[in-house]
Amino acid sequence: MGLCKSKEDKEREQQSTEIDKMLDDDARKFKKECKILLLGSGESGKSTIVKQMKIIHQSGYSREELLAYKPTIFKNLIEGIQTLITEVPKMQLLFEDPLCKAAAGRLQLLRVENDLSFKLTTEITEDIVLVWKSPTIASVMERASEFYLIDSAPYFFDEVQRIGASDFIPTEQDVLRARTKTTGISETRFTMGQLDIHMFDVGGQRSERRKWIHCFEGVTSIIFCVALSEYDQVLLEEASQNRMVESLTLFESVINSRWFLRTSIILFLNKVDLFKAKLLKVPLENYFPDYNGGPDLPKAAKFILTKFTLANRARLNIYPHLTQATDTSNIRLVFAAVKVTILQNALKDSVNAENIGRKRIRARPSGLKVGANVSW
Repeated sequence: MGLCKSKEDKEREQQSTEIDKMLDDDARKFKKECKILLLGSGESGKSTIVKQMKIIHQSGYSREELLAYKPTIFKNLIEGIQTLITEVPKMQLLFEDPLCKAAAGRLQLLRVENDLSFKLTTEITEDIVLVWKSPTIASVMERASEFYLIDSAPYFFDEVQRIGASDFIPTEQDVLRARTKTTGISETRFTMGQLDIHMFDVGGQRSERRKWIHCFEGVTSIIFCVALSEYDQVLLEEASQNRMVESLTLFESVINSRWFLRTSIILFLNKVDLFKAKLLKVPLENYFPDYNGGPDLPKAAKFILTKFTLANRARLNIYPHLTQATDTSNIRLVFAAVKVTILQNALKDSVNAENIGRKRIRARPSGLKVGANVSW
């Protein structure tokens, strides 16, 4: 008689078997699907990383998609040159060449905000070339840390004659450097080997950060982007706030948040190309007096990395990478390493979740209904 199972025992055994199957299915799913948050302050390169994922993992941009970036590139060009012209009187400088002064005046009158019909005419192109190559603007650029200018502005100024051609079609490099403010949350899905990646890019400006909270649940990894070259720059929203200090503050709040106690943090020390060039002109110690490594790139990068790791009071695993988000070959190489990190953490989390689930099942009362809404 002792070997006979009661009806209740059989139901309980069937119940356990079905829940075990559900856990096994969930474990396999978590091993394959990974949710990644792209975080960081504004202008850190998050959206450029998303564009690179499209190039690397989604067959790139079609002709129509490339053409759709023309208005953004035109806007970056015009607003960039207008910013430089505006700084001339602020710095008590003058355009000594009358032709250059007249060109600057014409450029200041242009309006491209939300104007999809705007055309970059030959006259506008010639005016930009004249102003950009002037000694006055060269003097302004030497003090670029005193005002806000997108990093890609010099690239577009140098390419203005190509961009101004009537048959201009943006290249992928143009698209990677085109800058639009990210508002809200955008999701990108792609396959990376055996992983299905759901990548969320969220606005980095202060006004956008309150929207991050909706993305926190179930995150496998965070990619936190820091622009190394921003150590001498100020925020768009607050001209008195250093952008590197702002990034450090934001990173500290993220890595020590209760939401991310089981999340791996992948730290992209981005814009390493701009950082390397800037170190030769703008000493890092001018902004961080405790640095004494001179213009040496490895020493300077290690110094900044140390600043970020010291903020890690929660002692989470941090996986740092030096990156140049506009360089596709660099990002492809970095993401090969990132894939290993994500896969290892996804497997670890799924195994932990399965073990915890099994322990809780054994402790469940017999009244538990299969298919009930249970929070593990």
